[in-house]
Amino acid sequence: MRFAKQNPSPQTELNYGSTFELLIAVILSAQATDISVNKATTTLFKVANTPERLFALGEIALKKYIKTIGLYNTKAKNIIKTCHLLITKHQSKVPDTRQALEALPGVGRKTANVILNTAFNKATIAVDTHIFRVANRTQLACGKTPLAVEQKLCKTIPKAYQKQAHHWLVLHGRYVCTARTPHCQKCLINDLCPYPNKGLLHES
Repeated sequence: MRFAKQNPSPQTELNYGSTFELLIAVILSAQATDISVNKATTTLFKVANTPERLFALGEIALKKYIKTIGLYNTKAKNIIKTCHLLITKHQSKVPDTRQALEALPGVGRKTANVILNTAFNKATIAVDTHIFRVANRTQLACGKTPLAVEQKLCKTIPKAYQKQAHHWLVLHGRYVCTARTPHCQKCLINDLCPYPNKGLLHES
């Protein structure tokens, strides 16, 4: 696989030092850039990087650290509730099952997939806006919803590559197959993609 040859060990661009920090960073990353999240968490995690410390910090104080991130009011409320659940129901540990993760406030299927993939080495593909665009544009997995695209990707991509494929597709969409002006001339799969020759197929 071309992506594997170019980048054999792809990683998330979110900065984190523990599974809990990753969970908080991914919750914050919804409709926000990894760069903006990393700027906020660099300061936040120095003050509060465990469920107990973050819960003790409180919603009002938390907002001061994340106010540069979109939807910070809702995210602050969800994070504090999530910390409380982690403390009271999960011995302050991030659960490793989809059902338990999605029961946490602010955690949907995409966030759960990221945690399962990155923290627990599960072969999951979290379909964000980048993967949704790349999958449809290249016709690797066409679908009208993130879930439909996810299901098709899991059928199309061999299981051995699914864990890495999540990161490959995110990075490809972020830096090469961009929304408005894709850099087709430097695309690894340009010769396999119908987009340069057939025009716009689908935009998210």
